[in-house]
Amino acid sequence: MNLNRRHLLTAAGALSAPAWAQFRVEIAGVGATQMPIAIADFRDESKADVAAIVRADLERSGQFRLVDAAGQQLTEISSPGFVDWRARQADALAGGSVTRLADGRFDVRYRLWDVVSGKDLGGESQVVHVDDLRLQAHRVADSIYQKLTGERGVFSTRLAYVTKAGRQYSLVISDADGKGEKEAVLSPEPIISPAWSPDGRAVAYVSFHTGKAVVYVQDLATGARRTLADYRGTNSAPAFSPDGQRVVLSLSRDGGTQLFVMNRDGSGLKRLTQSLAIDTEPAFSPDGRIYFVSDRGGGPQIYRMAAEGGAAERVSFNSPYNTSPAISPDGRHLAYVARIDGAFKVCVMELGSGTVRVISETVEDESPSFAPNGKLLVYATRAQGRDVLMTSTLDGRVKAKLVVSSADVREPAWGPFGR
Repeated sequence: MNLNRRHLLTAAGALSAPAWAQFRVEIAGVGATQMPIAIADFRDESKADVAAIVRADLERSGQFRLVDAAGQQLTEISSPGFVDWRARQADALAGGSVTRLADGRFDVRYRLWDVVSGKDLGGESQVVHVDDLRLQAHRVADSIYQKLTGERGVFSTRLAYVTKAGRQYSLVISDADGKGEKEAVLSPEPIISPAWSPDGRAVAYVSFHTGKAVVYVQDLATGARRTLADYRGTNSAPAFSPDGQRVVLSLSRDGGTQLFVMNRDGSGLKRLTQSLAIDTEPAFSPDGRIYFVSDRGGGPQIYRMAAEGGAAERVSFNSPYNTSPAISPDGRHLAYVARIDGAFKVCVMELGSGTVRVISETVEDESPSFAPNGKLLVYATRAQGRDVLMTSTLDGRVKAKLVVSSADVREPAWGPFGR
């Protein structure tokens, strides 16, 4: 289960470069219905490549097909030639500017047009520090995504994941596209199971730096870390409740590995399961129930129960081995890893109907995690001999591989809205 994840068994292989080496994003696949959109170059954007970031964000979402706008520059006050853009088969068009102000900050502006109707769909402007230009580009992509789909974009949210370079493990926080990474924890011993607090201010995780599995919570703004669970035996698989006030986790303090819940400050520990099996990898659903993995039926399967414990109901049936449950923010979908014909693959179940779709073509998938709008997943897998992260639409049609050139990357967790 969680303490036996495959990356811990395959930790060999010295790597010399820093863990935070630059990501490369590779996008593949075609969505069923994609809106054709053109993003023109922004005026004076050389400091940030705003248009390039917006294009990559929108393409990675699977909702848009990019129309070539190479060499075309539009600002927020331009009057586009809609006939020409319709001839290019664009349904939507955006352009803008990046202006350096006297105090050194940058005024980033953009405007969006409906090319088919010739309608101005509005725009936004924001003054930011130079260090926030990438973030502002992601916010522009979020704004365009919401104007055209009616749903919130996730491009300005963050990822947490674990890298291994040489003998060093790092817990890293990055932008949702894998860039802008910052190291939160560095350790010569494994780090696993990062879990975001719902307010995005803290991450819980498991570290082995004392020689055993201990659960910590770290404030991301200050770097302050406190021990949440250091009981006898193993302490693993933390997950926050939807209101952020409780943490469910797996402990072996009483013998077998069972589920417990505690207050966020570590007080009020309560045992939730009373089985003779291994119960682990708990995850709260939006309605407050807990999904978890148990081998009480003879093999690892996903079950669910009330947040206060009690009778558990088996949920997964498509494979003798189903682990790593993650619930979408709207509670409609369950993502998990199934062993199918000897390969470990990410599956997505529509909980209302029980319909299961295998969304990955790779064979060593782990740790699926939903984006906060529930439209994308991030998971770990292996490609070309390396541990990498992959984002995917829920139908598996559009994927983006986030490749670190010099480090293995595992254990992704997609952070909440609000940054």
